[in-house]
Amino acid sequence: MVLRADDLEMNLLERRVTRAGKEIALTLRESELLEYLLRHKNMTVTRDMLGRDVWKEPGYALTNVIDVFINYLRRKIEKAGSPPLIHTVRGVGYCLREPNDKSAASEVPKACS
Repeated sequence: MVLRADDLEMNLLERRVTRAGKEIALTLRESELLEYLLRHKNMTVTRDMLGRDVWKEPGYALTNVIDVFINYLRRKIEKAGSPPLIHTVRGVGYCLREPNDKSAASEVPKACS
């Protein structure tokens, strides 16, 4: 199975991530975080959700750790000159959204827009 957002692809069977055809090396935690964001593409995910579902701990205890790993992931997957894929939803969490997709709707606290 392959998860996609724009030119970012994650092959779950091979545990391989590419952006514009270029392979990106991720740690296990970065890979788990990216998979979660891709599975919830266009939805706002809270830090609580990330803590519970990725770290298997309460999110409030990991707020700084989650922010650090989001920054690690951004540095690895974002391309210079291209719109970002991972967006911060201030006070709530994060959203992975394709650059041209403004129609995101979600049942999770807030739609990614």
